[in-house]
Amino acid sequence: MPALWIAHVTVTDEDAYGKYAKLAGPAIAKHGGAFIARGGRYVQLEGRDRPRNVVAKFPSVEAAEACYHSPEYQEALGHARGASERELLIVETTE
Repeated sequence: MPALWIAHVTVTDEDAYGKYAKLAGPAIAKHGGAFIARGGRYVQLEGRDRPRNVVAKFPSVEAAEACYHSPEYQEALGHARGASERELLIVETTE
């Protein structure tokens, strides 16, 4: 089953986070992920407001998790740590 990688982010250091984004996109694509929402308009209805929201679709939960643990993504993530506050989850779709 396909899976969605959903991130809610508050960027605290634009320069460092830009380095993360530059590396994260290719790492996600390498693992079969494709962005379906990336920082667009949103409406916060419940919970903590995070001004940057990203959704990527992967072929499976396993593919998304493999991406997260890959050396390429971990390198990117090194730039996001300390440059953002974020939540990230992977959820299997029903389709």
